[in-house]
Amino acid sequence: MITDTHTHLYSEQFDEDRKEMINRAKNAGITRFFIPAIDASYTQRMLDLEQENPNDVFLMMGLHPTSVKENYKEELTHVKEWIDKRDFIAIGEIGIDLYWDKSFLPQQQEAFRTQIKWAKEKKLPIVIHCRDAFDEIFEVLESEKGEDLRGIFHCFTGTLEQAKQAISYNMKLGIGGVVTFKNGKIDKFLNQIDLKHIVLETDAPYLAPTPYRGKRNESSYITNIIDKLVDIYDLTFQEIAEITTQNSRDIFGV
Repeated sequence: MITDTHTHLYSEQFDEDRKEMINRAKNAGITRFFIPAIDASYTQRMLDLEQENPNDVFLMMGLHPTSVKENYKEELTHVKEWIDKRDFIAIGEIGIDLYWDKSFLPQQQEAFRTQIKWAKEKKLPIVIHCRDAFDEIFEVLESEKGEDLRGIFHCFTGTLEQAKQAISYNMKLGIGGVVTFKNGKIDKFLNQIDLKHIVLETDAPYLAPTPYRGKRNESSYITNIIDKLVDIYDLTFQEIAEITTQNSRDIFGV
């Protein structure tokens, strides 16, 4: 059993062949799909996806940092209404992204901290989006750390030191297509991180692994990520799949 802890199956990029794409993943052994939120404009798509795949799909709720704009308070209200209305598997994806736009940093920090507090209230894990913002993310996590803080550092692309710091906050590292890139760098030190701290993800339709780099990503390509981890950890495909799926159970509780 293989788990994709981060896949945007509701994306418009899958509108032509979503069912076939999900079937390809299932045929490759991927049977658990964890679905991060972006903002209010995608909520109905997520609910529809869950209705069509009730046994395989697990929804998160949250406000993505790149969607933190002038109306971020309305978006946060939307998140709060939904997490009070029904169960979700996690609060995510949330965090700070300074790659595209630095002008909303204070609002991103506020949204991140607010949603962490909600996750703690609901006893849920968080799923962190971090781009060009390790220091800013760690500053918030340092002030929120404790037994009630846990989650996944999605699409981890940092250094060994940053990996260890993320783990110190009860975070698993979400490892995806970047580990297969020639210039991805994390493959150089990942064997120094115990596999118990690793979960697998695709971030489909983004960040397709080699040999699909630059093309649309899909959940079945997680097998290419496992193949790379087989080399890094000198374990079997089956062992990587089992350990990382157990790690996802430890975080999400399912």
